[in-house]
Amino acid sequence: MPDKPTTAAGYTDAQVALVRATCLYVATKLGDLMDELVIIGGLVPSLLIDQSNLGEGIERHVGTVDLDIGLSLAVLDDHHYRTVAERLRASKFEPDENEKGNRTNQRWKIEGLGKVTIDFLIPPSHEDDIGGRVRNLEEDFAAVIAPGLHLAFRDKVTTTLTGETIFGEKAMREVNVCGPGSFVVLKALAFASRGENKDAYDLYYIVRNYGNGPEDVAKRLLSLGEDPKLAEALDIVRRDFLDVRSVGVMRATAFTRGEGISDDDLQADIAGFLGRFIDHCDSTQ
Repeated sequence: MPDKPTTAAGYTDAQVALVRATCLYVATKLGDLMDELVIIGGLVPSLLIDQSNLGEGIERHVGTVDLDIGLSLAVLDDHHYRTVAERLRASKFEPDENEKGNRTNQRWKIEGLGKVTIDFLIPPSHEDDIGGRVRNLEEDFAAVIAPGLHLAFRDKVTTTLTGETIFGEKAMREVNVCGPGSFVVLKALAFASRGENKDAYDLYYIVRNYGNGPEDVAKRLLSLGEDPKLAEALDIVRRDFLDVRSVGVMRATAFTRGEGISDDDLQADIAGFLGRFIDHCDSTQ
């Protein structure tokens, strides 16, 4: 599978629509298991923030090229992953392949009106679990270990998806979406791990545009209480997003404007909004 685009120019409305249609299709097939699943990753901002009713000066989120689904530990403990895998197989999903032609059990694909892939993730369940490693659940079904994912099940938003599935079926279903507080945690941890432009952009977009802005996101994050991953995420934001030339600010800018293109106003905007977010977190703790 080719690498994800590093700038906004690599994302199209058509691909975003396919991912959303795939999410709706999954919800129709896994309806009774949806409480044990949560949508994470690049689709989240467009599900938390109404893209048809944006305020003045707010740009649409670029979306995503794939769908990320978090599995709760209950799926593991109750062996419900077997049901998930069985229904996926029966619904025209199958494991994807990497660039070497090897099967990727943690990433499945489906082809309807276009091709979309789904990455499955699961929280650590053992002290020696390492983030990014693959946890095999079935012979052909696995999930990537994602530190901090447990917070997405504590800070989640239920939203209604309406439209057409990837096979052109009209449907309406409720899905659980990673909330703004846990989204910041996951994106900060992801950025520290892999340093991708898109992670920096997604983090900034949520902090700037969710609700009434940084203070609302900070309140949601702090409502999670004390947690080592929450504290780690805040330290990452302090380190990487508060200076106009810090790596997080520069890469969010590169994603938005293009590689090698600086934008003093945007960089000041990113650092300013993330600074307000941290100030509120620090003054409230």
